[in-house]
Amino acid sequence: MNKKLLRWIKITVLLYCFIGIALYYLQDYFLFHPKVLARNYQYRFNSPFAEVDIPFNKTDTLNMVQFFPSDTVRKGVVIYFHGNKGNINRYAKFAPGFTRHGYEVWMEDYPGFGKSVGERNEKILYQQAVQVYKMAATKYKRDSIIIYGKSFGTGIAAYLASVYDCKQLILETPYYSIPALFDCYAFIFPTSRMADYKIPTNEYLMEVTAPITVFHGTNDWVIPYRCAAKLKPALKLSDQFITIEKGSHHDLNEFPLFQQKLDALLK
Repeated sequence: MNKKLLRWIKITVLLYCFIGIALYYLQDYFLFHPKVLARNYQYRFNSPFAEVDIPFNKTDTLNMVQFFPSDTVRKGVVIYFHGNKGNINRYAKFAPGFTRHGYEVWMEDYPGFGKSVGERNEKILYQQAVQVYKMAATKYKRDSIIIYGKSFGTGIAAYLASVYDCKQLILETPYYSIPALFDCYAFIFPTSRMADYKIPTNEYLMEVTAPITVFHGTNDWVIPYRCAAKLKPALKLSDQFITIEKGSHHDLNEFPLFQQKLDALLK
């Protein structure tokens, strides 16, 4: 083996190791992009709402906003798990799509997002989701509870629907699992062993007895369509996987097909 080839092999191995180590130690940075709000921050929304602080333990507090329909007669509640960026302010604009159909929308911020404080890991995200569900179940029957997940929140929503009954589970731009998502970008690394978060959405969907509807766009470059399509075998025959042609990760709500299907689910 000549020296030049050997040198390039060494450089390639070093680069591989360097990138792999960076991916491992910086994965939380790649996965989460929160925007923190001061605890005395005042939310301002155009629709009726209430802010709720949920003590999780002595140090951790989950912050949630409840959006209300203008009609006093309520059909139920949508528990909404948002994406990995910003905070509730970023996703509040989607609440009217549900409240105009008579549903409350309960939108929590994950630890480190918005006004929620405390430790964040996969187990805690599940536990806090359950806590929100149990609060909703004290007010509404299970057949009046819709679980909704967007982007990162789809895995949390799928978990919750796999362990608690609900009217339906709706997922917008979901992923197969976190390691599988990483594999879409860094397939040359052992992502299944490197990822701290697993969130196997595919496994959870197979345990969900409620109707499931999935929305995904063909031009999604955050969670590529091919990665989401792997979820199809996990769905029941009666479930729906709705493809939005030319839809991206952030604009599905702008497509008539998305609005028509969502309205039909909520009527």
